[in-house]
Amino acid sequence: MSRLELAGESVRAALEEITEADPDWLVPLIEPEWAKRYGRKVEIGNVAGGTAAVRERADEFGWDGQKLLTAVWAADAPDRLRMLRQVEILRRVWTHQYFWDRERQLRWREGAALPPASLRFDSPYDTDAHYCVKRDVHWSGYRGHVTESCDQDLPHVVTHVATTIAPVQDGQLTEKIHDDLATRRLAPAEHAVDTAYLSPTQIERAQRMHGITLLGPVLADNSRQAEADSGFGKTTFAIDWGNEQAICPRGATSVSWTELHISGHTYLQARFAERDCRPCLDRARCTSSATGSRSVAVLPQALHEIQMRNRLDQQSEQWQRRYAIRAGIESPSRRMYERTACAEPAIEAWPAPTSSMS
Repeated sequence: MSRLELAGESVRAALEEITEADPDWLVPLIEPEWAKRYGRKVEIGNVAGGTAAVRERADEFGWDGQKLLTAVWAADAPDRLRMLRQVEILRRVWTHQYFWDRERQLRWREGAALPPASLRFDSPYDTDAHYCVKRDVHWSGYRGHVTESCDQDLPHVVTHVATTIAPVQDGQLTEKIHDDLATRRLAPAEHAVDTAYLSPTQIERAQRMHGITLLGPVLADNSRQAEADSGFGKTTFAIDWGNEQAICPRGATSVSWTELHISGHTYLQARFAERDCRPCLDRARCTSSATGSRSVAVLPQALHEIQMRNRLDQQSEQWQRRYAIRAGIESPSRRMYERTACAEPAIEAWPAPTSSMS
């Protein structure tokens, strides 16, 4: 549904449910135009007249829905009406899609003012269906994660399926999938996944907790210098873990070492002195400004080493051959089912292979 259709259909669904519960209470509220607006499923499509026309239709639905909610929550209204599912859904949709301005006028929210997609929903009949975008795919619904065995000499068998609301990112499922597989004694020796499902932290945990080698391309250095192929990327800095220092390619040593916590991850930031960066011939290409000094943020030592090792390994032909087992696993008609695997199950009668190409 479009947002307009969601608003209109939410009013219609609430009217239908109240009609079943207490038609006599509803009759005095009904306006003549409601039969036309809500007598059948609300399907709008393109609205002639552009943004102004869309807002006008939204205002119609908004005031109709608000009239209904105000009546339901009045002191003399039957208590049972407030407990109806579609009435509660209508209230939540109005919280998501409308707001009261300073003049106490009900207003249609613009896109930037909407709650996150993970909080709002797109259908009054399925409140777990959420809007999501992944690359060039747009959909409202769910996200499925399928794990299957992929040993060349054995049948391919689906070993795990997980379904989440659409906005949940792929990497949030990796640990749960491994825990579920281990509980069922189906943990693979090697688990081939795409980039979204792995990070140095997940690689370390999979090996430590379940003995799983998590195979997939680790994200490349995304620093400005690395992406522009100029100056010094993070990989060109040597890290002295014992002394908590970073050494730049020109030999300068960082003067501070700070622990940062960003989006649930821990980073160590080494900052260089301006007195070292200012006279450097590579300053313009290396620092974030012509007069500033450089800082480098890295993962803790164990995770940093995993990251560096995997970035190096995935450039080799051997790694490419191992990972080729995952090639072609997604087709255009199945792209919303995010394949997490090609994982070979290991149970008592089926020993864990050493790699997914065995």
